[in-house]
This record gives sequence, structure tokens and C-alpha cells, in this order.
Amino acid sequence: MLNFFKKLFSPITATLSFIQNYFKSLLFILILILIFAPSQDKSIKAPNLSTVNISGPIMSAQKVVKKLDNLADDKNIKGVLLLVDSPGGAVAPSVEIALAVKRLKSKKPVVAYAAGTMASGSYYASIWSDKIIANPAATIGSIGVIMEGVNIQNLLKKIGVEPQVAKAGKYKETGTPFREWTPQERKAIEEHVLDIYQMFVKDVATARNLDPKDSDKFADAKIFIAKKAKDVGLIDEIGSIKEAKELTKKLSGVKEARWKEKSKFEQYLENFAESSAKVFVNQIKGWVIN
Repeated sequence: MLNFFKKLFSPITATLSFIQNYFKSLLFILILILIFAPSQDKSIKAPNLSTVNISGPIMSAQKVVKKLDNLADDKNIKGVLLLVDSPGGAVAPSVEIALAVKRLKSKKPVVAYAAGTMASGSYYASIWSDKIIANPAATIGSIGVIMEGVNIQNLLKKIGVEPQVAKAGKYKETGTPFREWTPQERKAIEEHVLDIYQMFVKDVATARNLDPKDSDKFADAKIFIAKKAKDVGLIDEIGSIKEAKELTKKLSGVKEARWKEKSKFEQYLENFAESSAKVFVNQIKGWVIN
């Protein structure tokens, strides 16, 4: 029985032991950093270039915008490289990031690099960059807007559920999933989607010096590989991250590129968290298999 409980709680005890061991190491490294960190009077060259990552679905702009605004105010930073690999996301956060990039561009050069996907909201977020470079295999574009919904009326009938609604305003129930949309509601939604789409197209055309009348060529929710994206004017160059960094350096006018990086202490904390998670998962897997 004792062995059974030992085996049952082995993932938890192993994880706690791992955390305890690394916590001691963490404290030790922190002490070393405090002791051997260079004093303020020593001449250390500050970073003069920085990167900002825009990755994954864009559902919130707060962190990215804060970093962009901080870099705009940082006099040591002479140029910024956006590393983009995102399928897009919500409209408002994407526009918020785009406006932050525009503010940053007014103070220092900004280059955007499409590392994998720069589509929809993430492309919107990048349009005000001085230059856009894309990996040869990157997916660019998807300049379009979509609003989706479901009609679960028949499902509710099958399980015996009937919604009750009290509303004020003709269009207050627009987009409801509890019944089919009325023609008037569908028209209102389509008008709203079209308004956002036209704003998207107009901003892209303005930022990229394109003719809005040619939106069927560069927009219409089409996606492009890098070469075709360049042909229609959505990007400036095709290349690797190395070329993107070189261009950022060139536009910034710095002789020696010193990229702002996370401190070793921050990297250690991230590695520690990642290692802890891996050990915990492996312990769980081992317990389940055994």
C-alpha cells in the first residue's frame, strides 16, 4: 500500500524536488550576478537596436504597444526590427499596434520581417514600417475581414431549451446564435464588416503607396507567397532575418549593431520555467505509462 501511494504521488514529489533544487541554484546565480555585475562607473556600450516580436493570434495589444512606445522614448535605441509570425486576430488590437508602429516610425526607423506568416491583422500591424522584408516562403496578405456566427436554434429545440430575450433597440440582437439572422440584421453586419474592410484597404494603400482602386490585386483577402506579395506592392524585399537586421542597421545609421537582448538572468528564469514544465510533464507521462 505504501509503495502504491509513493507511486501515486511520485510526479508531485519529483516536481517539488526539482523546483527546490533549482531554487537554490537560482538564488546562487542571483548572488553571483549581484557580486560580479559590472559597476555603474565602468563604460558599457548600451544597445542601439532592438527587436519586437509579434507572434501568434493578436487578441491583445497591450504588451506590444507598451514595448513599442518605450522604444520610441529610448534615446539609445536608433532602430527597431519587428519580427512577425502571426495569422492576425482581432481588429482593434491590430490597429492599435499599427498606430504604435506609426508613432515609433516618426522617431526612428522601423523594419518589419515576415518570418513565417504576416497576414490579416499582423499585416495591418506592420504596414507603417519603413520597409517590409519577407522570408521567401512567407505567407503575406489576407487583407480582408470576416465575422462568423452559428445558428443553434435546432439544437436547442432538440434538448428542450428555449431562449428568452428582453431588448431595447432594433438591432440589439444582431448576431444572435439562437435563431437565424433577419435580412435586416444580416445587412447591418455586412455593412459593418465592409466598413472595416474599406478602412483596412485605405490604410494599406496609404502606407504602401498603392492605389485603392486596385484593391482587387493586393487585397480581397488573397494570400501571397513572398515573390507575389512583392509584385503587388505588399512588401519591399525578399530575404532572411540576416538581411532584415542589416537593413535595420543601415537605416538606423549606426556603425556597430548592438542588439538589445534579454539579460542572462531573464533567460535563466525562462529556461528554469521551461525545464520545470518539461520535468513535470515527463513525470506524469512516466506515471501513466507505468
